[in-house]
Amino acid sequence: MADFSVTLPSGELWTPKFVAELNQEKCIGCARCVRVCARDVLALVGLTEDGELLAIDPDGDEDEEYEKKVMTIAHKENCVGCEACSKVCPKKCYTHEAAQV
Repeated sequence: MADFSVTLPSGELWTPKFVAELNQEKCIGCARCVRVCARDVLALVGLTEDGELLAIDPDGDEDEEYEKKVMTIAHKENCVGCEACSKVCPKKCYTHEAAQV
């Protein structure tokens, strides 16, 4: 199998690498990645001490039933392979893979 590649207008070949995994143990919940992703791939969630993920109310989370905030891959199918999330991640939490055709 070969990687899926695109020929750019410059003639250069580009191989998109799609988000495959996110290491939540390394994630600090800074949300830099969700700000650069225009495709609604990622979401900020709360992580409980039992490892359960909880939705966070963007208008206020006074209850704070979670230990810390982390990112999660909410809509993997929306990823276009730009890798912007990894480029801004200070903890290098992301793993990307090229699509195989």
